[in-house]
Amino acid sequence: MTSPERPWGVLLVGGMQSHLENYAQDFARDPRCRLLAVTDETDITPRQQTLNQQLADHFRLPYWKELDAALAHADVDLVVICVEPERRAQVAKRSAEAGKHLYIDKPLCTQVEEAADLLATVRANPVITQMFSLIRHPIALKAADVLQQTNLGELVGLHCELMFAKGRAGTADLSMPRRETAGPRQFTFPDSKRELYCVGLYPLVLFEWLMKSPAISVYAQTNNYFFREHQRNNVEDFSMLQLTYANSVHATITVGRTGWSSHPSHGIHQLDLVGSKKTVAFDAYAPRLEVYSDAPAWSPPEEPHPEDPMGFWSSTVSEAGVKPKQSWLPVDTPPRSDAACFLDFLEQGLVSDVPVELAAHVVQVFHAAYESAARGEVMTIAPL
Repeated sequence: MTSPERPWGVLLVGGMQSHLENYAQDFARDPRCRLLAVTDETDITPRQQTLNQQLADHFRLPYWKELDAALAHADVDLVVICVEPERRAQVAKRSAEAGKHLYIDKPLCTQVEEAADLLATVRANPVITQMFSLIRHPIALKAADVLQQTNLGELVGLHCELMFAKGRAGTADLSMPRRETAGPRQFTFPDSKRELYCVGLYPLVLFEWLMKSPAISVYAQTNNYFFREHQRNNVEDFSMLQLTYANSVHATITVGRTGWSSHPSHGIHQLDLVGSKKTVAFDAYAPRLEVYSDAPAWSPPEEPHPEDPMGFWSSTVSEAGVKPKQSWLPVDTPPRSDAACFLDFLEQGLVSDVPVELAAHVVQVFHAAYESAARGEVMTIAPL
């Protein structure tokens, strides 16, 4: 597939206070495409309508309020979908049925049945799909290079630790341990998220991308150590997983959200490859430049943003007056954006490296993980 004579026409589905703030900017910066409009379903909340209009105003775009009518525009080539996870599959399905290429926020959706239905729709329509992930991060690219080397030996194990240093921690009541339940239906709230699904998705995608092999079993635990917001919404802020993959590799994952002041930068981000000959460890912040000066120490906002106390979104973080941390500065070359890589796949007519097939399987894995945490048992994961 080659580029059309004109730039790729991009339709945005969603609004502010979402990752669409960032994705839209990445697509807008690429000369191969052009932002056309913002759209969404009609039966959305007044709050979501306001957020959609705010995004349209921010990028100086029209807001087409009828999703199907927007998808019918001949100039629309690809759709960037960043609605709430609980609505994501139905919007993606309608977009694929309209013959539009899909760039989808993570996770793909929240239910296994939705993932299977969307996968069937994509297979029946000749569209290219990609879900956002962190496989463009230097730590992932370095790990992929090491796996191509012979001195690692046979890969036998993986470990990833990923913690998001956001939110005002220390407010959880540790005397009230929470019991997990299987089959969760709601994953996101204005003031918290399920962190196994939110943060844990990144290493789950990374491992399958690195090995080209799916997880076939999982044992998991979920916990609450940091935030009262998560406890109020009956969702976890910390999780641990142990997985077995179809290629017989074993893996462990530790993920969560640990608070603004828990790390000099964005949070712990480490990866270990265990080979039959040696183990190779990666740190997302190594190498780095450490800054020591008489400048005032970084501190979190005195008052969290009322609509985003965890600091999920770029716009609300800015409104809350959160300053960038400056004591650890990266020295790695910034990677190309995930959006730019997606456009590469479109130009070449190739299946992306994080297509709906991989994304759908990850939905299976985190549902199996929640069931494992609820039952205290290892759960097997069958192919969709």
